[in-house]
Amino acid sequence: MDTTFALYASFILIGTFISAISQVILKKSAQKTYSSHIKEYLNAPVIFAYSMFVVSTLLCILAYRVVPLSFGPVLESTSYIYVTIFGAVFFKETVTSKKLLALALILIGIVIYSFGV
Repeated sequence: MDTTFALYASFILIGTFISAISQVILKKSAQKTYSSHIKEYLNAPVIFAYSMFVVSTLLCILAYRVVPLSFGPVLESTSYIYVTIFGAVFFKETVTSKKLLALALILIGIVIYSFGV
């Protein structure tokens, strides 16, 4: 694999990870009660999370200079893995056998597409 391609592909993976973290921050913020509707949307965690979304978007835009459009969504599908892990860790969601099977299928799909297995 070309090192340039691997570097730019890692930008998508990092951007997807950052996006998943920002989703956790937004969900944690949504679970709090605020004294007004403006404070629900204009508070430090929400502004920080949306700033992280901007960084994630910029990383993906940069990555698509090298990564083919057909390969980007394959890398972005790793978000399902991050969201499942973060849901279990931060929100005490249960990871069922169906979820594990779905994650395994996602990983198998990534491997098949990436390496042409």
